[in-house]
Amino acid sequence: MIEEEVEDLEELGEDEPEQEQEMYEHFRLEVDPGQNLLRIDRFLVDRLPNVSRTKIQEAAEAQCVLVNNKPVKSNYRVKPKDIVTLMLPHPKREIRVIPEDIPLNIVYEDDYLLVINKEPGMVVHPSYGHYTGTLVNALAWHLKGNPLFKENDPRPGLVHRIDKDTSGLLVIAKTEEAKTKLASQFFHKTSSRKYVAVCWGNLENDNGTIIGNIGRSISNRKIMGVFPEGSDYGKHAVTHYHVLERLGYVNVVECVLETGRTHQIRAHFKSIRHPLFNDPEYGGNEILKGTTFTKYKQFVQNCFALCPRQALHAKTLGFEHPGTGEWMDFNSEIPQDMQQLIEKWRGYVANRELEDME
Repeated sequence: MIEEEVEDLEELGEDEPEQEQEMYEHFRLEVDPGQNLLRIDRFLVDRLPNVSRTKIQEAAEAQCVLVNNKPVKSNYRVKPKDIVTLMLPHPKREIRVIPEDIPLNIVYEDDYLLVINKEPGMVVHPSYGHYTGTLVNALAWHLKGNPLFKENDPRPGLVHRIDKDTSGLLVIAKTEEAKTKLASQFFHKTSSRKYVAVCWGNLENDNGTIIGNIGRSISNRKIMGVFPEGSDYGKHAVTHYHVLERLGYVNVVECVLETGRTHQIRAHFKSIRHPLFNDPEYGGNEILKGTTFTKYKQFVQNCFALCPRQALHAKTLGFEHPGTGEWMDFNSEIPQDMQQLIEKWRGYVANRELEDME
């Protein structure tokens, strides 16, 4: 949405240069206390999804980027506690959440929250290009009358999210108090989450940790890139992994996130040259390991067809109940498409071992 709005900036003030235009706030953020000095165009490009650095520079040139209520140029360096604001000459476009009767796999529900096992292919919240059919549309129907679910709030009750084609567990708050307490647990990393994934290649060690800042890719704004730890681009991110099963040219891994960045597991495994199986945005939908035999290529294509998405599932979820204080643990089954994929690779390994014995 912001990308569409920023595109209008080039026309600012051209028709009526002497008439002051009414401006509307579209984005506001207080800079973290630990932020290093960083050009504001680079700072914002990591925080405004799908907006190019050029568009941000145009916004600054049009005096639409403010720091502490004063316009700044794109080379201004943000400092801790700065208040950064993006102002545009039209009201912020609102996304109306339309309640839709979409089936949900509800694992648990009470007066404070509900836990959902999201199916792959479902977008979590409405956004540009996805106004209907989302998890939030389904929740608005399921929770009719709940004041937290307002028709112009695209993220009611959400304290975390998973990608469209990632399956697994999500907790949804049903009250403002529950949302605040749950969000605090995710922010302070006192909640617990484990993912299961299938990645390309044979990881060198059974246990490992991937550390690297995550921010919008410089070459492709639709995906995330991994940058050196301690650099002034992206946000600190840590992924721990454990190999559950080695299946020839792929590994089944369990991942524990120390941080919760966008596409964290997908980007981190791409950065160590082990992208997730059939992940189209990070190169996992190509045959990256194995033989050149036609029979093998057909086998992998069949695997892609069995699991037509990145092989990633949010398997477990743990948190302190916001009302009772009780610790709650949830565990979900690996979905059928990933189970079939793993079984097919097990069969491949077993047949290959038999051939080696003959």
